[in-house]
Amino acid sequence: MKNNKNKKICILTSAHSAFDIRIFHKQAKTLVSVGYDVTLIAQHNKNEIVDGVKIIALPKPQNRFYRIFFFTKKVYKIALAQKTDVYHFHDPEFLPWALLLRLKTRAKIIYDSHEDVPKQILSKKWVPRFLRFPISIFFNFIEKQITRNFDAVIAVTPAVADKFLAPQKIYLANYPKLKYFNLLSSRSKQRNNPKKFTIIYAGGLTRIRGIKEIIEAYGLLLSNYPIRFKLAGNFSEKEFESEIKKNVIWKKIDYLGFLPLSAVYQHFATADIGLICLLPEPNYIDSSPNKMFEYMAAGLPVVASHFPAWKKIIEENQCGLCVDPNNPRTIAKAIEYLVQNPDKAKEMGENGKMAVKQKYNWNIEERKLLNLYEDLIK
Repeated sequence: MKNNKNKKICILTSAHSAFDIRIFHKQAKTLVSVGYDVTLIAQHNKNEIVDGVKIIALPKPQNRFYRIFFFTKKVYKIALAQKTDVYHFHDPEFLPWALLLRLKTRAKIIYDSHEDVPKQILSKKWVPRFLRFPISIFFNFIEKQITRNFDAVIAVTPAVADKFLAPQKIYLANYPKLKYFNLLSSRSKQRNNPKKFTIIYAGGLTRIRGIKEIIEAYGLLLSNYPIRFKLAGNFSEKEFESEIKKNVIWKKIDYLGFLPLSAVYQHFATADIGLICLLPEPNYIDSSPNKMFEYMAAGLPVVASHFPAWKKIIEENQCGLCVDPNNPRTIAKAIEYLVQNPDKAKEMGENGKMAVKQKYNWNIEERKLLNLYEDLIK
């Protein structure tokens, strides 16, 4: 570790904001903590140094098409100028530019795959339906062939990591940091109040994340229970946002908009149930959702989609209930059970918190990241 101070790392993303939880709060800050010189190229409003991470600000791309086909060239030029030991990139559209970096420099190249992109393509509404399957097949081939020329691939699940052909492959799960536990537990005494039960969802507000269904489930409960619903996040589709806000239930929802990480955790600390009812799209079924583990870390019983991987975690740790995310009535019934059984809800919350402390936390995952870097920069 003592020689890390002279080793430069450039983390780059054209799609994510500078303070993305996985990229900035987990990976970049972990690498800085052991002495690496870390530069992050990402969307931000100014160049600055935050928590030891040097941020080179990128403007927000005009649109998706521009970001994928033109914006990446700008990111490449900035990255090339850094003269770094390692380039660690996070976006599939940067794959050909990363290959060029490989050819132009002697730097190590790491591809960080947040999603199973070929499966994700099958759910993209902006891709014409008849093109989704052939594009998915084509991208799967290209992704494998390009990444075999890189030094390592990091993936969010073992299944995604296994499909790559790079010399080194590891998976880093989206587990929360243990340092946030005090904050997440600070106001737990206010929970499980039958007079005002609070449910929360925090994350992207899109159709495939089941937002419509959980709002409908909330509407089914309102006539019988004084439940508060906190909804945090941004709508990414204007049409969907308009549809949701026309629902008469919308006015009864405590809409928080987009919040910084610390504020999100404060709302977790005063909630009673965490919702993550993503629809069964191909990319979600085998995913490792960061938000589920954050709810568990906060001591919240989880109401989650009944995907096999998620169900295994929730049932093994007895930390929540699994539901059919397409059916608002099953979501409502799960919430109702927890409202009617506050002691059981509290027990599930405590089980989830203990599971995160013991095995689902970033303190375990960061060792994998540091071992990979130590191996690449011997």
